[in-house]
Amino acid sequence: MSGAGTEAIRRLAGLDDAARQKLVGTLSHSAVIELERAWEWWAHGGQIAPPGDWRVWLLQAGRGFGKTRAGAEWVRAMARAVPEARIALVGATIEDARKVMVEGPSGIVAVTDGDDGVVWRPTSGEVHFGNGAVAIVYSAAAPEKLRGPEHHFAWADELAKWSHASAWDNLTLGLRLGGWPRVLATTTPRTTPLMRQVRGEAGTVVTGGRTRDNQALPAAFVAAMEASYGGTRLGRQELDGELIEDVAGALWSRALIERQRAAIVPELTRVVVGVDPPAGIGGDACGIVAAGLGRDGHGYVIEDASVTGASPERWAQAVVACATRVSAERVVAEANQGGAMVEQVLRAAQASLPIRLVHASRGKAARAEPVAALYERGRVWHARAFPALEDELAGLVAGGGYEGPGRSPDRADACVWALTALMLDRQGEVRVRSV
Repeated sequence: MSGAGTEAIRRLAGLDDAARQKLVGTLSHSAVIELERAWEWWAHGGQIAPPGDWRVWLLQAGRGFGKTRAGAEWVRAMARAVPEARIALVGATIEDARKVMVEGPSGIVAVTDGDDGVVWRPTSGEVHFGNGAVAIVYSAAAPEKLRGPEHHFAWADELAKWSHASAWDNLTLGLRLGGWPRVLATTTPRTTPLMRQVRGEAGTVVTGGRTRDNQALPAAFVAAMEASYGGTRLGRQELDGELIEDVAGALWSRALIERQRAAIVPELTRVVVGVDPPAGIGGDACGIVAAGLGRDGHGYVIEDASVTGASPERWAQAVVACATRVSAERVVAEANQGGAMVEQVLRAAQASLPIRLVHASRGKAARAEPVAALYERGRVWHARAFPALEDELAGLVAGGGYEGPGRSPDRADACVWALTALMLDRQGEVRVRSV
């Protein structure tokens, strides 16, 4: 970079947005072009290659995060670093590789813009750099095309959309040129065998990112997407870049939870708050979940007010606050951990709090099975997305066991206590509702 471009970056770093715009307006056209190409200045943290001796960089992020720009800039940097490098550009289809990775608004042609003597030859599917490096377009739908060629580097785009896992095997087996062959895989995550394979390989570094990390996106678009999909499985996958998998044998599948999301919550005739107190101080979460019974006879989970690392006084206050917000007729609290102490702590927070202590005679998963059956029958709904609670529900395994986040499904247990009190009798059968 020239002295003008370097000086402009140095000065811009210490200015606010208005002053930056004013300074850019004083620069020559060539200096502005240099500034636009200074990727290390404009990139947000998630778009910069991680440090370390990795072989595979798996960048899984939400839509609009800037994965394509990150991939194109990384290819550009590798081509600059290794004259006469051979670089594979592999898309889910040949059209994706050409239209997104090379010709797209954030593709290689756009980020180089004539720099480095770059020439795109669509007939042969090759991008030629001025120093002799060549990037060749391939399709993951034609894995046999990757069987023979050797490469120094590769960029694999939208890995979760690849229809043939053998394309990845052929690609990586051909990464044997130079002293440090590497591949960048950019994708919006989906649960596929290939994604699990790549994530679990030795030498893979996984980084992530969210749609909202890209400050260049219109704020109205980001807000609209968050309002429509925030917290749902689709939103967590497509906006937050999370890889969300179903646990084998789970009582609640992700699809079941998504199906039981209510568009409208009817008038509620009863509301209770379920509480799963922590065993000690500063350890597990205190599960606090409110649920109501609608006039339609269905149950509705309406709030997850759980707290983590709280003292007894603090979690008791959180229970009282939740019960007040939802106008709960009763608090149902598990008494296995602490017994009378649980009631004393809650009464100290509010003497008039209506409390019912319950004792668990079965494990958490066994208690949850009748409640999960209510979901299956379409009898329980979530008023909105509750990501932390839903992750725990999806981790409870039929027959016992828990494979979700944290040491214990405290939120899920509180939810089960609340719905059991509303909808099931002591034998776990559906309570008959008279009208």
